[in-house]
Amino acid sequence: MKPRHKRAAIIIGALLALGIAAYFVLNAFQSNLVFFFSPTQVAAGEAPKGRTFRIGGLVKEGSVKRNNLTVSFVVTDTAKEVPTTYTGILPDLFKEGKGVVAQGKFDASGKFVATEVLAKHDENYMPPEAKAALDQAQLDKTVKSLK
Repeated sequence: MKPRHKRAAIIIGALLALGIAAYFVLNAFQSNLVFFFSPTQVAAGEAPKGRTFRIGGLVKEGSVKRNNLTVSFVVTDTAKEVPTTYTGILPDLFKEGKGVVAQGKFDASGKFVATEVLAKHDENYMPPEAKAALDQAQLDKTVKSLK
């Protein structure tokens, strides 16, 4: 084989290896990508079906029901509500009327099944996405009441 052909084979092999590596990196990134949605967006059908995503808002007052380690509650942005279940130990800061972000997906019955629940940090903190969703829901509610 001529040196020119060897160089071409090495370059083609390196490009092929780089392409395969890029494919695996992008595939891993895509499978670990988790989007955030508010209850209003979920009710509008913007949330993916059969994929994991995060939902954030407030835990509705009076909605927490415990059955051993399984907890049912409602996540709301004051405009729409999403019934949610979680099996496991909840964070200490999880309370009714407080901010929450839950990661999971919908089951066959249409209930959101969380695999992870994150409670707010302290009285002054709420995840920016959840705060923006609550503010938008309040704005929409105000606009509707003015009409």
